[in-house]
Amino acid sequence: MITIRFFAQIRELVGTSELTLEADGLTISQLLYQLAQRGDKWTMALKEKTVLCAANKQLVDYQYLINNGDEIAFFPPVTGG
Repeated sequence: MITIRFFAQIRELVGTSELTLEADGLTISQLLYQLAQRGDKWTMALKEKTVLCAANKQLVDYQYLINNGDEIAFFPPVTGG
């Protein structure tokens, strides 16, 4: 099992801040695709290349291989000014 955390606008769109599911052996890209199948709001919130991802509090790319027990986080790009 893994824990997935959603932040900021992503959390607002998908309607939850946390989700637990089986995803051992998937890449982040495959996980994003799987989550997008939950509906239009999920698809809009989790567009690949527009969402940042972290595994165990470290930024990772979309090819990161998920392991059982990982904590995955999705959040929008951050800008400053």
